[in-house]
Amino acid sequence: MKFKKNPLFWIAGILSLIVDHLTKFWVVQTFELTDPAQTLPLWPDVFHFTYVINTGAAFSLFSNGGVLWLRWLSLGVSLGLMAMAWWGPKLIRWEQIGYGLILGGALGNGIDRFVSGHVVDFLDFRLIRFPIFNLADVSINIGIICLLIAMFIREQPRHPPGDRSSGRP
Repeated sequence: MKFKKNPLFWIAGILSLIVDHLTKFWVVQTFELTDPAQTLPLWPDVFHFTYVINTGAAFSLFSNGGVLWLRWLSLGVSLGLMAMAWWGPKLIRWEQIGYGLILGGALGNGIDRFVSGHVVDFLDFRLIRFPIFNLADVSINIGIICLLIAMFIREQPRHPPGDRSSGRP
């Protein structure tokens, strides 16, 4: 079965998508979209939950319109990653997790863009004046970190007993 080849990819992708959408659902059900944005200080002046919508790319880039291409970019990245995990080689653990997290983040924000035309953001680090973001963004960034780790690890993919694809007799 194809899911057995890169199982951590699928697990990371599905879990990150579910957690992203559950947290966005919670924000939309708990907060009202207001101007100024409604906020819940968890650590005053350091970290808040602040409900905003983002019609642009990461950090609200291109939010003045013309971002229909972001929907298609998310879809293309997602389909490409799934094709790689399905038909490509057995990936090492860090690659499976990294690509899976990127898939979950791309799907999370991509689904929002297709369905709503915007992304729900709510993680607000005020201490460093960082743009408000969501867990899909976190998944993508952690995924990139996992891929960087994979570049420095010499782990060989495991092959089932009797699998001749490893080049060993």
